[in-house]
Amino acid sequence: MARIGIFFGSTTGKTRKVAKLIKKRFDDETMADPKNINKTSADELAAYDFLIFGTPTMGEGQLPGLSADCEEESWEEALLRLSDVDFNGKTVAIYGLGDQETYPNEFVDGIMELHDFVSERGGTLVGAWPTDGYTFNTSQSVVDDQFVGLALDLDTQSNLTDARLDAWLKLIAPDFKLPL
Repeated sequence: MARIGIFFGSTTGKTRKVAKLIKKRFDDETMADPKNINKTSADELAAYDFLIFGTPTMGEGQLPGLSADCEEESWEEALLRLSDVDFNGKTVAIYGLGDQETYPNEFVDGIMELHDFVSERGGTLVGAWPTDGYTFNTSQSVVDDQFVGLALDLDTQSNLTDARLDAWLKLIAPDFKLPL
């Protein structure tokens, strides 16, 4: 079994695309194939000591899910279903997608919801990311002038995605015991 599990929620396919970009950088022994969180059981999630979570932020700063007018269940429902998962001993990094021009007042807010979920269950969170290079008004995902995970804007800064992913993966490599 791979050492790192990567799980995403997606509505347009962009978060899934990023998960696949991350997976492409690793072999099957290091990282499992990305899996949609709406098809994930608590046992599947608990099987990994190292996890990467990906989420878009919907509308007014929500996680994707039925109440955010998504066509199928996603993170919103998964957090309820996975509420008993113990994250003690697990290392988790989170990436989030947002649009800083269209939604400058809730840019990548979804990262913080996943951050809090993991933190409240004893997980170790890694991968804080600088806010430099972004133009937005406010984000719940900013603590001490850094995002609590990698912020990506595939709508207005897609040309920066690969470089940001590479730098972020190097940043989390020591915590994930990766040879980057």
